[in-house]
Amino acid sequence: MRVDLRAVARTPRKDLLLRFGLGAGVSLLAAVVSRLFGSFVGGVFLAFPAILLASLTLVAEEEGLMSARDDARGAAPGTLGLLVFAIVAAVLLRQHAAWLALGAATAAWAVVSLGAYAVARAAGHGGDERSPADA
Repeated sequence: MRVDLRAVARTPRKDLLLRFGLGAGVSLLAAVVSRLFGSFVGGVFLAFPAILLASLTLVAEEEGLMSARDDARGAAPGTLGLLVFAIVAAVLLRQHAAWLALGAATAAWAVVSLGAYAVARAAGHGGDERSPADA
């Protein structure tokens, strides 16, 4: 795992617009659904991973299928963590201050996401890729 902030500067503007545009579109859909059916139903749409498909497509084109597969594999534990975040936040926000509830939900997300990732790696998942030098 690594962070390369210079990659943002190298990313074509159309790719960034696609990612942010899809994210904004899904958020707008969640707002409309919230108005029509209530905030509980609308909140489910905020977790909709539409941006993942656009991102995976761009990653596959620019960095190859192995990188896109790695990103997709990372989305599964992240989604599990997001579900735990929503449950913890929904329970705690009813009786506690927002900063405390959201802090606890964020901590739960991190523990569950990283824990699920660690379990998957320990079970041998994700180690089957060949390096570009092997191809």
